Amino acid sequence: MFKFIFFAVLAYFLGSIPTGVIIGKKMKGIDIREHGSKNSGATNAYRVLGARYGVMVLAADAAKGFFPVMFADLAGIEGTLLILVGLITIMGHSLSIFLKFKGGKGVATSLGVFLYLVPQIMLVTIGVFVIVAYFSKYVSLASVTCAALLPILTLIMPIRESLIRVELFIMTFLIGAFVIYRHRTNISRLMNGNENKFKFK
Repeated sequence: MFKFIFFAVLAYFLGSIPTGVIIGKKMKGIDIREHGSKNSGATNAYRVLGARYGVMVLAADAAKGFFPVMFADLAGIEGTLLILVGLITIMGHSLSIFLKFKGGKGVATSLGVFLYLVPQIMLVTIGVFVIVAYFSKYVSLASVTCAALLPILTLIMPIRESLIRVELFIMTFLIGAFVIYRHRTNISRLMNGNENKFKFK
């Protein structure tokens, strides 16, 4: 249990690192929370900072999700506890201690977590995300679609033997619901027809 507590704390603090804010200040001298959608995540970083730094934020946020789970797995944590480490990492990103318990919407960090836990499922999800985002030009719509799809895929696609399917479904359902909730203003704008379209640079 001590080992799990150590990795849970590590996961939260790594997840809490506000990469979008840090890169914006270091590279452009601006706080992205004061521009665009005022979100600290990768999509707003892309809009405000440009493609180069937006991709850097995306990669960093995904890495925040991937590596804590990988380290915990290598240390022998598995099953329910490994899933909880992933969940805590995502919560760290969205409820960062460095941003007064505010943060991004959790999409990129969830990407990293599930790329490690269920890579096959995540590759399908990424494919759906790219298709929806490309043809609709709405990243928010793609994010919400994938958040709803992910729990369904955990029920029908292969997963690693060390994971318990029902627990993985519960985790992905909770994360999906959380991501959709974090996109509630985007959903409202989509329904009203005034959501900002994403411009691929």
